[in-house]
Amino acid sequence: CARRAFGRVVLVGQLQRGDGTMLVLFETAAGYAIFKVLDENKLREVDNLWREFETAEKANKLVKLKHFEKFQDTTEALAAATALVEGKLGKSLKKVLKKIVAKEAHEQLAVADAKLGGVIKDKLNLSCIHNATVGELMRGIRTQVNGLIAGLPAREISAMSLGLAHSLSRYKLKFSPDKVDTMIVQAISLLDDLDKELNNYIMRCREWYGWHFPELGKTVTDNLAYCKCVQKLGDRTNTATTDLSDILTEEVESAVKVAAEISMGTEVSEEDITHIIHLCDQVVQISEYRTQLYDYLKNRMMAIAPNLTVMVGELVGARLIAHAGSLLNLAKHPASTVQILGAEKALFRALKTKRDTPKYGLIYHASLVGQTTQKNKGKISRMLAAKASLAIRYDALGEDINAEMGVENRAKLEIRIRHLEEKGMRRISGTGKARAQSDKYQHKSDVKTYDPSGDSTLPSVPKKRKFQEVDEEEQKEVKPKKKARLLESPVTEYIEEAEPPTKKKKKKEKKQQVVVKLEEEEAPSTFVTEEVPSTSFVTEETPEKKKKKKKKIKIE
Repeated sequence: CARRAFGRVVLVGQLQRGDGTMLVLFETAAGYAIFKVLDENKLREVDNLWREFETAEKANKLVKLKHFEKFQDTTEALAAATALVEGKLGKSLKKVLKKIVAKEAHEQLAVADAKLGGVIKDKLNLSCIHNATVGELMRGIRTQVNGLIAGLPAREISAMSLGLAHSLSRYKLKFSPDKVDTMIVQAISLLDDLDKELNNYIMRCREWYGWHFPELGKTVTDNLAYCKCVQKLGDRTNTATTDLSDILTEEVESAVKVAAEISMGTEVSEEDITHIIHLCDQVVQISEYRTQLYDYLKNRMMAIAPNLTVMVGELVGARLIAHAGSLLNLAKHPASTVQILGAEKALFRALKTKRDTPKYGLIYHASLVGQTTQKNKGKISRMLAAKASLAIRYDALGEDINAEMGVENRAKLEIRIRHLEEKGMRRISGTGKARAQSDKYQHKSDVKTYDPSGDSTLPSVPKKRKFQEVDEEEQKEVKPKKKARLLESPVTEYIEEAEPPTKKKKKKEKKQQVVVKLEEEEAPSTFVTEEVPSTSFVTEETPEKKKKKKKKIKIE
């Protein structure tokens, strides 16, 4: 496996004019080895070819080393191996083929990799073939490579293979001590795991110690302070003699001491208290380690992806990198994918049910999205994803390590958020500088006074005038002849002009009002009374006059 990792074996089958020999090019960690096939007839039996390589003696009878080109250093070996992995013709391989193979004017070349054979044919104008026999021959040479190459110890080949394998792995992974996004993926995953474990431990601690001192959980709300208090107190009977000033404030401390005296908790043994305190020790230690891990993650994010960190924050940026697998993979995603990254389940459910797709995923927890209103969260998440994708590509592929671009884009987004909140939308068409046209605002202030007439259910007009006023509409409906007849009637005889006000008894006024009401009930639309000034009053009438008055008012 190590040899497959550090290089590739290439079989170059040569069929010369006249002698019909075949040459095999085999690459090792130490250099290129060219073998000559002694008996080509044995290659026809592909199924039994492995028997010829059971021992080194049998292998030497089939193939023979013709030339060995050693690498100068690990850099040259890495360049050659990388070229073969990518299907390219390296300088060292090209030199060997020109020196050993091309000068003998062979007609055909048998190669293991069809892509590499095409490159050799284009560059060196050599006809290349590729078949199953080539693969079996390569397998046999690989098993007996130590016996076929003389002067190269097995230990040295093993050491060279290991060194080249490490170099090739670093090249594939583009290893850089300053940009190790794998550490970020592991750190953010561990941070999430620590949060879950802390929540479970704290809930268990509160429930466990709550049987002994339930009032402490209601008084002390902070989880870390609660565990530290339990560490110091132990049994609740020690509360009066324990100083908790370094953990709690004076008010909370006094409340805890008062609650301990009247606590309704049950009594527990010393062994129970010991286990509870041990659990609190674990919570405190995990909390301290979580703080250290968060600081480490923050520093690592600023070193690897400073622009992304400025745009969305350390935690959201680390979760995006972890979700994509690496910073380079995240840089390959478009802005629309970055926007909904983390909401794949909701996306496919929406596509399946033909409903609205989600507007945001992990990016929802960014501070810029959180500080906007619910109406504008979709717009801001889309704009933030577009700017964040640019920042990710700059961090992953750029050479400079600074956060200037992230700061600039964040300032633009904040201005945009401010415009959306103030409803200062600018015109898209035209120059883009003019504001959207709207009518001039005119302040209309109508001062309304309080109407106290609606507060009371009693009539607002005086009692005397209420029964004497008649609407103008009713007067118009009455015919002129009837109106004249009514005006000539003796009703006016009983309504006299205003006289100097004299003191009358209230009983007389009530009697007069009753008379007028009775007249209105008998003929509401056939008689009219004249209006009387506010200073006038109704004269006292005798029962005889009242009867005469009723008869004269009636209109037949």
